[in-house]
Amino acid sequence: MHKETVERLGLPPIDQIGFVVKDLEEWTRRYDAVFGPFVLMEESVVSDATFRGKQADTSLKLAFGSSGDMEIEFIECCSGEGPHSEFIQSGREGLHHLRFRVDDTDHWIEKLRSAGYEPIWYKRWNKDTVFAYLENPDDPVILELLQMPAESDGRSKIEQDTD
Repeated sequence: MHKETVERLGLPPIDQIGFVVKDLEEWTRRYDAVFGPFVLMEESVVSDATFRGKQADTSLKLAFGSSGDMEIEFIECCSGEGPHSEFIQSGREGLHHLRFRVDDTDHWIEKLRSAGYEPIWYKRWNKDTVFAYLENPDDPVILELLQMPAESDGRSKIEQDTD
């Protein structure tokens, strides 16, 4: 994503950089000195999300580290269909997405459409908590939009989804 696009659209600052990896334990060991200590989540299921127009469930293992105020997320896909399994199946591993916390995900999806981005993965947990991944054919990095109350973090929603 070009800086001019971010400024033109008025996106908030990036608050997370996400990496999709084949072996979560290997990546957390490799980068512990840089982004650790990591908070590891046991395998969690994101159910009833929409992926490329169809309902899809996916099982993920996650690790969260940081660099200053920037959250670093490592994601290993265990099963199911979604943007993470698609990324690995395409032969890639590494930088996957940039996350922006927004106040209205659906509003931002429409704004980003004007810059050539389309939603590929979408989940609404409740009226206050929504995420979407958007892609642009001219940009290899996915954008994540996260709408969530300020006092909450995304980890608790994923954990609740598995209950």
